[in-house]
Amino acid sequence: MGFDQQAFQTHLTTQAWGRPLHHFEILDSTNTKLWEMIKQGATPGTAIVAAQQQAGRGQRGRTWDSSLGGLYLSVAIAPRIPADQTVQITVATIWGLATLLRQHHIPVWLKWPNDLLVLGKKFGGILIETSLQDQQVQTAVLGIGLNWQNPVPDQAINLATIAEQLPAQNRSPIHSLEELTALTLLGLENGYLFWQTQGIHKLLPDYLDLIKIYPKASQPIRQDLAKRLGL
Repeated sequence: MGFDQQAFQTHLTTQAWGRPLHHFEILDSTNTKLWEMIKQGATPGTAIVAAQQQAGRGQRGRTWDSSLGGLYLSVAIAPRIPADQTVQITVATIWGLATLLRQHHIPVWLKWPNDLLVLGKKFGGILIETSLQDQQVQTAVLGIGLNWQNPVPDQAINLATIAEQLPAQNRSPIHSLEELTALTLLGLENGYLFWQTQGIHKLLPDYLDLIKIYPKASQPIRQDLAKRLGL
């Protein structure tokens, strides 16, 4: 399953993210590779996508199953924020992506802190890794995995299955991995730029709306989130 860079470029509408984008067939981890490239001079906005990962990382040290057919993407950013605000990057970018995917008829909800769910099953997740200097986040790598056409366990779902289970009029018009990659970068960047210009308070109500599918958990989530964000 190849990745068509020319097709990707026709779909890309970001300001900086994914400019440039490097494609690899197999990597241990897109995050690890991007950190190596940052040390060699890669600038913010540089992104990596891999057809497969052999040692993909998830939250809390878990492995991320990265078989052929999924989207495995990392992008370099330079937020330059206090270390204790790192969680705001996750909240802003996952909110931006969820908002854009919902505009493309993918009924995404969020599970605190970093998962995307569709039809009650895991569709993807985000992992932020940071480099600190004097308790400031100078550089960060945002890694994301989304299930496109890859095989998934029972508790997960891919976009191909989502399309089959939704009514025809509600099916996503996303037709290729290249288009999904471009849209993912745009959604993440939209959330990041909104956060940087408007602040976390402006997007937080919309973010919380996207986790209201879990009414019993909403209050503890709100309390935990407020504590983590220093609100």
